[in-house]
Amino acid sequence: MKSQFLIAAPTSGSGKTTVARGLMALLSEKGYKVQPFKCGPDYIDTKFHESVCHRPSVNLDTFMATSEHVRELFAHYGADADVCIVEGMMGLFDGYDRDKGSSAEIAKVLDIPVVLVVDARSAAYSTAALLSGFIHFREDIRIAGVIFNKVGSARHFKMLQQVCDDLGIRCFGYLPKHPSLEQDSRYLGLDFSQRPETMQLLEQLDRHVNWEDLVVCLRTDCAKPQYTMPQHENSHVLIARNTESFSFLYQEAVDSFPHVEFFDPERDVPSFDGIDLLYLPGGYPEKHLEALTGNEACRMAIKAYAEKGGRVIAECGGMMYLCQHIVTDDGAYPMCGVLPYSITARRADRRLTLGYRCFVLDGKEYRGHEFHYTQFSGQPPTSVVQVYNAKGEPVDTPVFRSDNVLASYTHLYQI
Repeated sequence: MKSQFLIAAPTSGSGKTTVARGLMALLSEKGYKVQPFKCGPDYIDTKFHESVCHRPSVNLDTFMATSEHVRELFAHYGADADVCIVEGMMGLFDGYDRDKGSSAEIAKVLDIPVVLVVDARSAAYSTAALLSGFIHFREDIRIAGVIFNKVGSARHFKMLQQVCDDLGIRCFGYLPKHPSLEQDSRYLGLDFSQRPETMQLLEQLDRHVNWEDLVVCLRTDCAKPQYTMPQHENSHVLIARNTESFSFLYQEAVDSFPHVEFFDPERDVPSFDGIDLLYLPGGYPEKHLEALTGNEACRMAIKAYAEKGGRVIAECGGMMYLCQHIVTDDGAYPMCGVLPYSITARRADRRLTLGYRCFVLDGKEYRGHEFHYTQFSGQPPTSVVQVYNAKGEPVDTPVFRSDNVLASYTHLYQI
């Protein structure tokens, strides 16, 4: 038997990331094998999960994968775990089309209970109406209990416990209102080290959340997985990886290759002997331009490999790295020069572009997600295919191919 549950919230900003990462870290420190998961395409929260659980976090997404495949992934990666914790996204029922692709849909697909994180900073008994709505809105979604966040005092918590008593739902505890327990903007950097506020979070969870009750109550019998990781046709892949510059990787994509080597474009000069595919994933290369520019030998090796017909897949930050220049307010930084475009990361040009993406190329359907602030400098390149969003509407995201190079701002789920 193992404990497995999804941590969700009524809205974004309620504290589910704080609670999810804190519980993962706390239970790991208590000696449990904790397997983390993340609803949706997010590739940043998974890095925080991995840093505290010391095992890769896996994305579960019903737009980019079938429901059956999501169940197989959950069983496969959680096979040897004591506790499987899935962090939800946005509000519990928020998806790309009503509740399609939502955390609630993931909970239903996996048949696991939901622990709801409720921001209680400005309410007491009024939370009864909110909770009642979430409990009864969908009978196929099991709300197993509540953790209150931003609680003002012990007296405030007693009032919230009365809400749970009246509704007949379990209260697993709370986190007090405190500035150090707030999450910073994640675009500012991907520092996954153990920080003082993380230790304070663990102390507060250990003191105010009945984690032992949570683990015991949510323990169920689990079927052994009948799943074999599909192997990619490219037997030997070289992947760029760095803490920030090239870090947006889906674990399943990495595990689908029979043989994988990694290199750091900021420090290493890769060898391409026996390499079938060079994979340049996304990240924040615009934050490390001096290091990337300084490693000219790496940039020229990649350019030579591509010009000799080597197969390359480049996504978002990886695509930026293949371009002629990345331009910032400080000037233009030369990149690999494989693609005849330049990218602007200047403050005046920053614009958030995000959403699910889907396109068909050479008879194969690709699905993925786009999230970036940088833009093409000047006229955007012409796309070799029409790209669509999750609702089937055309979007102007370009996908382009040069010889054996496939590049786009889209982070592909399966390559």
